[in-house]
Amino acid sequence: MSNAAATSVADALRDAKVQGLDRLDAQLLLAHVLARPRSWLLAHDDAALDDPQRGAWQALLARRLTGEPLAYLVGAKEFHGLALQVDANVLVPRPETELLVDWAIERLAAMSSPEPRVVDLGTGSGAIALAVKHAVPSAQVLATDVDPAALRCAQANAKRLGLDIGWRLGNWWSCFAGERFDLILANPPYIAGGDPHLAALRHEPTLALTPGGDGLSALRAIVAGAPEHLEPGGWLLLEHGHDQADAVQALLRAHDFAAIETRRDLGGQPRCTGARR
Repeated sequence: MSNAAATSVADALRDAKVQGLDRLDAQLLLAHVLARPRSWLLAHDDAALDDPQRGAWQALLARRLTGEPLAYLVGAKEFHGLALQVDANVLVPRPETELLVDWAIERLAAMSSPEPRVVDLGTGSGAIALAVKHAVPSAQVLATDVDPAALRCAQANAKRLGLDIGWRLGNWWSCFAGERFDLILANPPYIAGGDPHLAALRHEPTLALTPGGDGLSALRAIVAGAPEHLEPGGWLLLEHGHDQADAVQALLRAHDFAAIETRRDLGGQPRCTGARR
């Protein structure tokens, strides 16, 4: 793309296509640069980018072509109907994780407690905790993260969305001595340390992706500590890798959980496993 000649919307999108960027990604990125809705681009493909816009577009395009997530470049990601701000300190919320939220809402609807206590372990951007609180305002929701920067991101999302969440800085159960909950949720790091897919995720925080080893150490810690933090009849719902359902079910059986169930995501993969104390 030459700086000498004027660059139109059509030129910018054509250049992105030539360089191998998906058309939707290119449109969303350019819409962000121009501070316009994506629909505007479709009706104004002859509109010219000014010099600052062209420079910003070229810089962001180059970053996207290295594999940096679109959500980091535009600073936002939609999750369960909520517009969340995200940055490189947190994992980009995945559509698959909405399954965990839907299951949590279902379990809360069946509870007799008028103000059920819920905790989201390893909250990251706050996606799970905020989606649950938005759907079930009566729930008392707490969320934790071991990374202060991630917790700041989650807190900013809660403030902007006007959702009242309690926050704790700590690793898994370290900040909940003597406390019990009706529902425990977690989407912990679960990718095995040697998984080749990690290379494609290099822009996202390693701490949120993998605990190393076989990928199960965080899930083991959560399941092992859950019984003493669950009310009788309370539920533990976990997201995990597509090939980890059997291992997670075995962990739950070993800690005397009942009503163990695994649910599949929209892609048909076993994605979440839950059980009752």
